[in-house]
Amino acid sequence: MKSPKETALEEKILRQLAGYAFPEDLARVLFLDEETQHIQEYANVVSLRRLGFNDHGPVHMRQVAYNAIKALVILHGAGVKTTLEEDGAGRFEDSLASVLLSGFLHDLGMSVGRECHERTSAMLALPIIDRVLLTLLPDDKQRRVVIRSMALEGILGHMGTTRIHSLEAGLILIGDGCDMTKGRARISMALSDRPHVGDIHKYSANAILRVRILPGEEKPMRIDVEMDADVGFFQVEEVLMQKLSMSPAQSLVELYAGVSGLDRKRYL
Repeated sequence: MKSPKETALEEKILRQLAGYAFPEDLARVLFLDEETQHIQEYANVVSLRRLGFNDHGPVHMRQVAYNAIKALVILHGAGVKTTLEEDGAGRFEDSLASVLLSGFLHDLGMSVGRECHERTSAMLALPIIDRVLLTLLPDDKQRRVVIRSMALEGILGHMGTTRIHSLEAGLILIGDGCDMTKGRARISMALSDRPHVGDIHKYSANAILRVRILPGEEKPMRIDVEMDADVGFFQVEEVLMQKLSMSPAQSLVELYAGVSGLDRKRYL
C-alpha cells in the first residue's frame, strides 16, 4: 500500500501536468504499475537498511519527478524551448513525458546496489518505459523511440558522471539535487545512531527546511534553499551545486540559499 506522502506527491504531479493530456495519462499508468512500485520499495530497503544511505525509494523518485516537471513547466512559461522542440524531434508534451519517466524511474538501480546504479536503473527502466509507452502510443513507434531515448538520457545522467546534452536530462539532475530536505535524511538517521564516514550528508540534509522552485527574476527559474543551520550549506555546495554544474540548464537558474531569518547567499 502506498504511503500518504507517495499519494500526495502523485496528486502534485498530476496538478502540474493538468492540461497536458498525454503526460497526464502516462503518469496515471505509471502510478498503477505494480512492478515499478515493487522495485522502488525494494530500492529503499537496499539504500536505507543495507547501505545506510538516505531515501532512494518511491517518495524520493516521485519528488524528483515532481521537481523536474515543475521546473520544465516554469521554463516553458518563460518561453524556453525544450531540446526536443529545438531539434524538431518532438513537442513539449513529449519532453514532459520523458522527464516524468526519467524522474520516476531514475533510482531503480538502487535495488541492486549503489555502484553504477544509474546504468542499472536504465536497464531496469527500459522494459517499463517500453510497456507504458506502448499502452498509450500503440501506433506511433517513432514517438515512443524519441521519448524513450530522452528518458534514458535523464536516468543515465542523473549522477553527473555521464555527460548529457539536453535540457530535459539536465532538469533531472536539478530535480534530484533539490530533494535534500529534512524528511529525506530523517529515516536513515533514525535507523542508525552509529557514526559513519559520510554522515555529514545526513546531518547537512537534516538542516534543510525547504527547497522551492520558482519563476526567476533575472533568469527564467529560481531555486531557493532555506535551512535552520549553516551546516546546510554543505548540502547546497557539495550536492546541488555539483549537479547544477553538470546540467545544460544551469544558465537558466538563479540559486539562493540561507538560514531562516537571514539574508540569502546567491550562488548563481
